[in-house]
Amino acid sequence: MAKTRVIGLDIGTTGVRAVEVEFDNGGAAKGAPGRVLRAGFVPLPWGAVHDGEVAEPATVASAIKRLWAEQKFSVKDVVVGVGNQRVLVRELDMPALPPTQLRAALPFQVEGLIPVAASDALLDFHPISTSTGAEGPQLHGLLVAATAETVLANTRAVEQAGLVPTMVDLNAFAVARIQSRSGFGTGVVAFVDIGARVTNVSIVVDGHPRFVRILPAGGHDVTEALSSTLDIPQPDAERLKREVGIGLATAQEDLTAKQIVAEVTTALVDSVRNTLVYYASSNPGGAVQQIVLSGGGSFLPGLGQYLASAARVQVVVGEPLASLPPAKGMDIRSFGADPATYAVPLGLAMGVAA
Repeated sequence: MAKTRVIGLDIGTTGVRAVEVEFDNGGAAKGAPGRVLRAGFVPLPWGAVHDGEVAEPATVASAIKRLWAEQKFSVKDVVVGVGNQRVLVRELDMPALPPTQLRAALPFQVEGLIPVAASDALLDFHPISTSTGAEGPQLHGLLVAATAETVLANTRAVEQAGLVPTMVDLNAFAVARIQSRSGFGTGVVAFVDIGARVTNVSIVVDGHPRFVRILPAGGHDVTEALSSTLDIPQPDAERLKREVGIGLATAQEDLTAKQIVAEVTTALVDSVRNTLVYYASSNPGGAVQQIVLSGGGSFLPGLGQYLASAARVQVVVGEPLASLPPAKGMDIRSFGADPATYAVPLGLAMGVAA
């Protein structure tokens, strides 16, 4: 039986995560079952990755090498994720052309739509629907434009680690892909992946991405605010953040910390809520029915309830392993305490297999 092995690599602010997935019969596109063979995480020193972009290639490459050595991944071809403020996702109508011609036409179609020259960006188009107008058949979809510098910063670190980046995918698409196949593929769903510095919001309708917004905020903003305001080390601030949470009863001596956590978290929650409001106003009758959380920042105690109250939408934590379970004999402890932090690399692996 033919099998396909794929590795998804997530280069985040706090560390690098990777999963090796094996699919039967050619991949996920044919509905073949898949399983996770190996998974692991290696932390990065603060500043090695800044706002979703590799700032210290040698440091990141060293961490990736260590991850491969520790987990004994069997292949060196990897799918790399990107997603920060220098990646733009916008709706776009294009002539219905064959894929090759469509890609060739993109640079001419996006002039004036993106803040950089098309020659300085890497472009992709994600079709959503087709229609026929006065100018003939049209494709409606999502334009993805990433500055070449952003993508190259990440892929160079991967190559420096001795690996081969075979594909670059949008982190927001990866999260939507894996979560949609993990029991959240019906209706209008917002997948909110909260990292340390970047939050990806993907609105999906019946399993198909319709809208993406990348927010320059994440869980570490709370830690940093606690550390600087209370003049305590960041490890202590991280621990205090988890103890205080948001909307929870706290001891009298923690009132200042509670106020700091609430202030910073409210800013992020407001950004997510405003994103949902914007989408609903642009798509009458298409309001988000459910929010699915993932990422390390989503585990702040009380965040789910707080977001549900602010957005007036049901909020749950995603289960990315529901569609890609660990292989028989795999040590589930490889995922650490929070498997939902692996939504991005799992979705990256599933994308290339499809």
